[in-house]
Amino acid sequence: MLELQGVRGGYGRINILDSIALRVDDGEVLGVLGHNGMGKTTLLRAIVGEIPVSAGELRWQGESIARLPTHRRVARGIGYVPQGRRIFPLLSVRENLLFAASVHGGRQAAQVVDEVLADFPALPRLLERPGGLLSGGEQQILALARCLCTRPKLVLLDEPTEGIQPSIIEDMVLLLRSLRQRHQLSIVLVEQNLDFLRALSDRIVVLEKGRTVREARASDTAAMAALVESAEFTG
Repeated sequence: MLELQGVRGGYGRINILDSIALRVDDGEVLGVLGHNGMGKTTLLRAIVGEIPVSAGELRWQGESIARLPTHRRVARGIGYVPQGRRIFPLLSVRENLLFAASVHGGRQAAQVVDEVLADFPALPRLLERPGGLLSGGEQQILALARCLCTRPKLVLLDEPTEGIQPSIIEDMVLLLRSLRQRHQLSIVLVEQNLDFLRALSDRIVVLEKGRTVREARASDTAAMAALVESAEFTG
């Protein structure tokens, strides 16, 4: 579904991604693990088009998209839930969702929002509440629902457990599993909570200095132990 070969990119003249190679298969959840500053967020921003790719191949379903603007990548089925959520704090929950659903045209937007809300039972009671007044967990759910309003085939998730109470994290696992199954989603999941990452991922790769340096199947306990130890993670 998604393939990166020799991709370089970053901010101005500073390359954060260093000839990165990566693939995401149809229906797969790929976990991305790495310490701060290793290029995880930059990777997602390069895929969705928020930062330019200076070299290499970035292909979506066989098509080169490295020169496409962000809105055209979204139209092809790539969704993005950024770190920090980036919801509109002064808009209501309903308005946040309608804004994203407007990519389908004004007449369809309300219908799309209704369809998405069926997957998020916690949101209907909050529809008129400003996004900035939601709790961290509610904001994360809103950000995910807003992403699904674009009807993506691939969702890029950046640190979804950041600022979330531990008691809510298990609910987030169940929600993402349900969404993956119902909508046949592929997911690239950037996360430093290793238990959360393993609970959702098929494969996990480690990023170091803008390169993928290790990989393991999440179900392979021995391989995962070696991956975590070599990357100097604990837990």
